Amino acid sequence: MLLFLTSLPPLLCGLFIVVLPTALAMLGPVLVRRFCRYSTLVKNNEVAGFKFATIGVIYAVLLGFAIVSVWEKFSEAELLVLREAGASATLYRLSAGEEPEALATRTALRAYLNSVIEDEWLNMAAGRESRDASASMGALYAATLHLADHRPVAVGVEIMKELGAITEARRGRLYLATGVVPSALWAMLITGALVTVGFTYFFAMENLRAQTAMTGALAMIVFLGLFVIVSYDHPFTGAVSVDSNPFRGLIADIDKVPEQRSWSAPISR
Repeated sequence: MLLFLTSLPPLLCGLFIVVLPTALAMLGPVLVRRFCRYSTLVKNNEVAGFKFATIGVIYAVLLGFAIVSVWEKFSEAELLVLREAGASATLYRLSAGEEPEALATRTALRAYLNSVIEDEWLNMAAGRESRDASASMGALYAATLHLADHRPVAVGVEIMKELGAITEARRGRLYLATGVVPSALWAMLITGALVTVGFTYFFAMENLRAQTAMTGALAMIVFLGLFVIVSYDHPFTGAVSVDSNPFRGLIADIDKVPEQRSWSAPISR
């Protein structure tokens, strides 16, 4: 359900998460006033006010924590993509040369980058991992291991270090693609929103329209907070998402860089 809401256009997502729930929340005071008299509800104002303040503060802290947490995870997803692209660029330069091992490594790396852009990004939008990208990663490992055996020890270590950085960054973004807010936290956020908004129904104002408007304003702020969390919950899904521009830029840079001469340093083992 959350993945579906995240994949919707922002206006349509806001309609389901903010507009409709706020409209339903504004019906609450009207319905309660039909069954409970004003004279009965007004007695709750003084005592219930202290309790509502406590509930409001607790939920505000919880909502703020969730927004900050989901934003940090979204930023982490961006950094992982940049880190993977940077490690791929370094690996491409370390594999410079005309020998078959170097050519095979660069070819495998380019195939991996293309599979990430063309296939894995679409799969991550649905919270899945790309089989084509995984197969390309396996081919890249095979080619890189063979290349490292034919390079100086120090260079081989750096080559494997960059390959490990690519793998680590990829596993990180695949994990974040499945959603960053745990189910337990979502349960607390939704329950807290219902309790916070529903608690206002136990108060009474002589002007019912004013009370309904205040309830609507409170509900709108609460649901706007949930809208922000939903928008960033899946960093690679929807309009607010991490794009593949770092990988596309890397391929464009690779096309501009001329091939370098092969390694002539002696191999010391």
